[in-house]
Amino acid sequence: MHHDFDTPIDRRGSDSLKWAKYAGRRSRHGEEIIPMWVADMDFAAPPAVLSALQQRIAHGVLGYSHSRPEFLQAITGAMARDYGWSIEPEWIVPLAGLVSGLNIASRSIGEKGDAIVTATPVYPALFTAPVNMERECVRIPLDENWGWDMDAVAAAHTPRTKGLMLCHPHNPVGRVWHEAELSGIAEYAEKNDLVVVSDEIHCDMMLEPGARHRPFALLSPQMARRTITLMAPSKTYNIPGLGADFAIIPDTPLRQRFQSAMAGIAPHLNVLGMVATTAAYAQCVDWRHGLLDYLRNNRDLVMTLDGVRGLRVIKPEATYLAWIDCRATSLENPQAFFEAAGVGLSAGEDFGREGFLRLNFGCTTATLQEALRRMRQALEEHAA
Repeated sequence: MHHDFDTPIDRRGSDSLKWAKYAGRRSRHGEEIIPMWVADMDFAAPPAVLSALQQRIAHGVLGYSHSRPEFLQAITGAMARDYGWSIEPEWIVPLAGLVSGLNIASRSIGEKGDAIVTATPVYPALFTAPVNMERECVRIPLDENWGWDMDAVAAAHTPRTKGLMLCHPHNPVGRVWHEAELSGIAEYAEKNDLVVVSDEIHCDMMLEPGARHRPFALLSPQMARRTITLMAPSKTYNIPGLGADFAIIPDTPLRQRFQSAMAGIAPHLNVLGMVATTAAYAQCVDWRHGLLDYLRNNRDLVMTLDGVRGLRVIKPEATYLAWIDCRATSLENPQAFFEAAGVGLSAGEDFGREGFLRLNFGCTTATLQEALRRMRQALEEHAA
């Protein structure tokens, strides 16, 4: 089946956070700035998702929702089909957003003043959530190969370290962790009795042919008991505005702690988000394969920037995000430099690492080609 990812959809004036950021602003050459920052793709949601939403709206009544059996079955079915992970429906805790899930998880780990460790650069909520919940966040830099430095993690350990936040696969670097790396984290968590919060929101976006995501909780029955897995259809099927995410928590006491941490604060599941999630997981595998083929082609184009005037592009193994090392260029503020050239990227500082940029290539190939052209041209002019 052919899926059209090439036809652009005009998102200007459509309440898009991504596109509103640069509304009315121009590059130094007078062009509209192309937004390539927040992790939100410019593609329409899959036809099956849109059709399910239209049918639900046609019913006319949008009352309070509950987790319908079809919703839970779609999730349990997708976990079995995609990862060989057999989960029970009662392990699923619906959430109205992955960031709130990270905050609730932080609140359910230890007591105020306890510590949660993570590795940077990383999606900012993994280091802000513990602090929001009055926990200390211990940030350990990833090593020069973008791997976890378990010696540094162990060296920073104190009796108050109670949790570990893992981004799996990794945003912004796009790493897919090897079995040995995951085992190292698991051994450390087991030895030190830590709860692991595994943010697996990009798990359906493996770009390496034949690569298969391995949920952290699947490493062993012992790990399943101490893991809070956070997932969502929002990135893969481009429905982040519907706020439909979920935690999978096999351990009953841990799940109860999580549920009591969210009681009265987290809203009930959004009825349209539930409908969209059900359709995405149950009916859109073919669409997802088409999307991944398109993103692989876009990734190849992004990789043509590698080596241009000192830029280094870390090849993403998953996600639609590229992590770009600008340290060897003479650019003082790479984000402002490329913004002036008409391309709006995310600054590395947002993720805890200066001198880098994150580029979102979840857009039409034509848009990406124009953005890359502007970036190359700006670098050449700067070098001249």
